[in-house]
Amino acid sequence: MTIFTTSHMACAFGILGNIVSFLVYLAPLPTFYRIYKKKSTEGFQSIPYAVALFSAMLYLYYAVLKTNEIILITINSIGCVIETTYLIIFLIYATKEAKIYTTKLVILFNVGAYGLIVFSTSILSDGHQRDTIVGWICSAFSVSVFAAPLSIMRLVIRTKSVEYMPISLAFFLTLCAVMWFFYGLLIKDYYIAMPNIIGFMFGVAQMILYVIYKDRKKQILLEVELQDLTTVVDLNTLEKQDNSTTEPKKPEEIAVNQEAGNQPIDSNV
Repeated sequence: MTIFTTSHMACAFGILGNIVSFLVYLAPLPTFYRIYKKKSTEGFQSIPYAVALFSAMLYLYYAVLKTNEIILITINSIGCVIETTYLIIFLIYATKEAKIYTTKLVILFNVGAYGLIVFSTSILSDGHQRDTIVGWICSAFSVSVFAAPLSIMRLVIRTKSVEYMPISLAFFLTLCAVMWFFYGLLIKDYYIAMPNIIGFMFGVAQMILYVIYKDRKKQILLEVELQDLTTVVDLNTLEKQDNSTTEPKKPEEIAVNQEAGNQPIDSNV
């Protein structure tokens, strides 16, 4: 009889976490295919991808510092490649303002902040202390990854449209948070487990917003079509009224009016 130990379960959740995380990285593919087809980034933003890249870079550094963390090394290496590709595509088709903003974002987070973290932790700490410091930093920016879609959620609430919030990404983020929470819990690595509680909450919130506003665009289009139809009907009615008032009188009507005009007016009436 096979007995599943804690390490077996942790390995299972780690593998599932890798699979789901890979799907999370692929979830924006429809978005970037749309950007490629339209040659424009439209209302999409680069913040989630820059922050996701930074988080993958941090966890890759954290995994290298620890031992026997091949699971973390594998998925975060893949994540770095995919997120970098997304940012390159975004920069190709973005407006000038969006390109400048995204470039500043990448330089600030992925070059400046990451380099500072690696340099300072390598010089000022070592061993378990370094792992602890980097673990806390990873936890903080994992929360940032999950919180990055807040800007999109705000856009959804303001426009009452889910056009720029891919539901596939929200679903896979929620599922991913569940997998990595149990993986971190089973290996007693709370720097992995804790942020995914918040990730689960944000993922559920995005799916709730999607359910609320998914049919809103159809309703707005229907209202616009009804308004256009009403306008057409009103214009037709006005045209008929104008035609009736400007219609030429018949000869009999003209003769009667002339006879009436020739009669004397009785002031006693």
